[in-house]
Amino acid sequence: MRIGVDTGGTFTDFVRVDRDGLTTHKVRSTPDDPSRAILEGLRALGGADAADVVHGSTVATNAVLERRGARVALVTTAGFEDVIHIGRQTRPELYNIFVKPRVPLVDRSIVFGIRERLDAGGQVVTPIDGDSLSRLVVNVQASGAEIAAVCLLHSYANPAHEIAVARALRAAGLSVCTSFEVLPEYREFERWSTTVVNAYVTPLMDRYLARLEASLGAAARLSVMQSNGGSISAAAARAQAVRTVLSGPAAGVVGARVVAAAAGYRNVISFDMGGTSTDVSLIDDRIRTTTDGRVGEFPVRLPVIDIHTVGAGGGSIATIDSGGALRVGPESAGAEPGPACYGTGTRMTVTDANLLVGRLDPDNFFGGRMTLDVSRSKAAAEPLAKALKVSVIELAKGVIRVANANMERAIRVVSVERGHDPRDFALLAFGGAGGMHACETADALEMKTVIVPRQAGVLSALGMLMADVTKDYTASVLTRASELSVADLEQRFAPLVAQGRRDLAKEGLTGTKAVCAKWVDVRYVGQSYEISLPFTPAYRRAFDALHGKTYGYSNPDRPVEVVNIRVVATGKAQKPTLSPKTTSGVVSKKRHPMSFSKGPKVITGPEATIYIPSNWKWRVDAMGNVICTR
Repeated sequence: MRIGVDTGGTFTDFVRVDRDGLTTHKVRSTPDDPSRAILEGLRALGGADAADVVHGSTVATNAVLERRGARVALVTTAGFEDVIHIGRQTRPELYNIFVKPRVPLVDRSIVFGIRERLDAGGQVVTPIDGDSLSRLVVNVQASGAEIAAVCLLHSYANPAHEIAVARALRAAGLSVCTSFEVLPEYREFERWSTTVVNAYVTPLMDRYLARLEASLGAAARLSVMQSNGGSISAAAARAQAVRTVLSGPAAGVVGARVVAAAAGYRNVISFDMGGTSTDVSLIDDRIRTTTDGRVGEFPVRLPVIDIHTVGAGGGSIATIDSGGALRVGPESAGAEPGPACYGTGTRMTVTDANLLVGRLDPDNFFGGRMTLDVSRSKAAAEPLAKALKVSVIELAKGVIRVANANMERAIRVVSVERGHDPRDFALLAFGGAGGMHACETADALEMKTVIVPRQAGVLSALGMLMADVTKDYTASVLTRASELSVADLEQRFAPLVAQGRRDLAKEGLTGTKAVCAKWVDVRYVGQSYEISLPFTPAYRRAFDALHGKTYGYSNPDRPVEVVNIRVVATGKAQKPTLSPKTTSGVVSKKRHPMSFSKGPKVITGPEATIYIPSNWKWRVDAMGNVICTR
């Protein structure tokens, strides 16, 4: 038995697969302790005894966003103590002269410099002084730090000094994470930021997973979804929690690709609208990844699925800004107190708007396990409607239009801004709210097809069961391609491939179940950014073509530089099979009052609702998916 568990902002989703097929379930999330909702859902599914549980966690993400991680001491090369505070000169708001300064996760008072120095090639310029190292250990101990992040100059080229510092700190009983283990790449600020984020969330994640494993029982095996679309063991996640910061959205993209392929669609844009946000990603027969990830204000330069997130979900709160305009999100009602119609919230959300216009059936929400309170939604809407001098229904329609516009912009980011025409893709909508907004959003982008999977409400949990075990390895090269033969690069790849196969073997994945893919990060000499692409003997020509598609130009006569090499080691996991399902698409029909612009249909299910405007046709395919055509 395998169980996928996705902890979301409003609901926690479950998919169990056993010899009898798939079983799905949802419970309200418990933000104060996500494991309570997980254990409640597992009990409802009959427990997790001897099960393989794959978990997508928001613990690391929330710890960063809410600033409730560990107290971290940062150890740097003397003279570079302020790198993590200075950051980059780029500003998030170019014309705002009152930008608030970015507040790092490490307090400046517990940043410690140590006298040592390597050059860019990894040669020792200044060896570590024993007395300085002893003083450092005393100072870190006295700082009250829960964990130390060790980030020294050029450790990607030679980790010897970081190893020496970490050994001394650990000998004194301190927890340590080093940058060469987390991200052995050049660019000090991004490397240090990623390592600090890892140190900040690792103790919290370690305690959380330890409690969860103990609650599941010794016979259960717990894995954790990573941001790159693969899973890792709980032990690995406890050591490098930064790899899990986007695990839930990543699983949704994995599930979307599998469902789309089973339905006969290779090019889709995944559209995951949940309770707190909407996550979109472009899939052109493969899932796209990037190393330019961020968690809040902080760069996390690890391979992550290329997902763009906007604060537009079912729980996004409607407000009026200082200019008198209607805004929706990014603030969310979350699981507690939730939308007004849930019975405890007091502010109007997108869910309340959908209820007021009749897209939600108050008596048939959450599979009939919840009754929505229309009067509370109306009461929450009335102050806003009065301020804008419109009716409650007109306000609700406006909230939906603003939310749709936010999501339309997100889709343009992953398509138009990446050199793709969204009209060439189908929109695959999932999450509890995705089906209610997908057709209208597709209309605005002139997309012709919307797919709402049979498992739309729990697709991220299903995606966790579709994910392979994946491990990433990287090494900096920083050498012109003209100075590197294919054989030279193969020689540099060899230790990474060997490490990947050893790590997969520890998880029982060998032979044909273990695959290592090689990638190179390449740029034109003089550029400050690079493009990652599969390594082949013809990688130079492939780079020129990809650069042209991405940025609109290329220069085949200009020399290029190999910045990093990467290995993605994949262990093929056992996956559930999506089998055809015979269904009429509508279990029962009922009339329900609605306010609308175009005569619609609404299809309701236990986990999701689909709103279909009158200018769209729809059918149910052999897999039980609803296929809508404009």
